[in-house]
Amino acid sequence: MKNDLLDPQDWVARAIDGKVANCTKRIIAEWLPKLYADESVTQIPASEDDVVALIVARDDYKNRADRDAAAAPAAEESE
Repeated sequence: MKNDLLDPQDWVARAIDGKVANCTKRIIAEWLPKLYADESVTQIPASEDDVVALIVARDDYKNRADRDAAAAPAAEESE
């Protein structure tokens, strides 16, 4: 990597920051309509970090591993 990059560690750190920013945008875009529709939600934070914290603290939130695990039995049944 040193052939193409001045500072490979800086490049990796920026790549991770970019991935986090994209994931944050996607989770907020997915969940804001769900939060708006949920009558038990009376406030939505202004900070993106606080919105994400609100989302992941919900009982109905599933991370990628949980979603994949839930989908695996359904995929096996359809085979």
